[in-house]
Amino acid sequence: MTFKELKKKIFARLLRRPHTREELLNTLREAEQEHLVDHDAEGMLEGVLQVSQMQIRDIMVPRSQMTIIHEDESFDDIVLHVIENLHSRYPVMNKDRTKILGILLAKNLLQYTVETERSKFSLHNILQQPIIAPESQNLDKLLKTLKKQRSHMAIVIDEYGEIAGLITMEDIFEQIVGDIEDESDDDDDDDDIKEYDNYHVIKATLSIENFDEYFESELNNEQCETIGGLVIKHLGHVPKRGEEITIAPFTFKVLHSDKRRIRLLQISKIED
Repeated sequence: MTFKELKKKIFARLLRRPHTREELLNTLREAEQEHLVDHDAEGMLEGVLQVSQMQIRDIMVPRSQMTIIHEDESFDDIVLHVIENLHSRYPVMNKDRTKILGILLAKNLLQYTVETERSKFSLHNILQQPIIAPESQNLDKLLKTLKKQRSHMAIVIDEYGEIAGLITMEDIFEQIVGDIEDESDDDDDDDDIKEYDNYHVIKATLSIENFDEYFESELNNEQCETIGGLVIKHLGHVPKRGEEITIAPFTFKVLHSDKRRIRLLQISKIED
């Protein structure tokens, strides 16, 4: 390429301004292809743009999947909840199960694990005021509110003022950077499948071969290696949390996903 051609190409790029969101996305993708930004950076920039277009209802944890603590539970029961679920924050509901009283930070329980301090425990005294947000609110607006209030969780309500779910700052960040794993996330192969009374929960990275071996099924597919990949292939898109699909003889429900991949699936076998 001559100097004149190079100069012409540079000026053309400088003068070409995107006028729509789609044009801006195309410009970012071209920049990645020409190695002006790397793949991860381009993905995060797309995530930022996506967050500005999304509403809370798109990624919230629905009420049916919320881990709740009730105000009439004993200290020991509350500690058991924390041990079993390993979350850092828990919504606390009233006795009638109709109202969120506040947010419990698990770390605030520590001082009461000492026997001499146990008698001073009062759940209401250590609750944080909950942030309430409508499910139709944009994610970028909620993020500003969470930062301003120095909070990491919001309770989501529907158009009738009823509790619809919850959302955390981590949920929003994962739309930008992908899955965020911490010390409590277990990647051991033995934990790929968890059995419950009427269903199983599996990691989407579980290979179809291992799935078939465990469930004595024949889902094997030459085009897919993992269960998550198989579900995406059948749906034709990366699903949101809560989406379901039947791939006989199983029903798959998405428990956790982001814009790039599925993370957790709940499966139940269809009865003959």
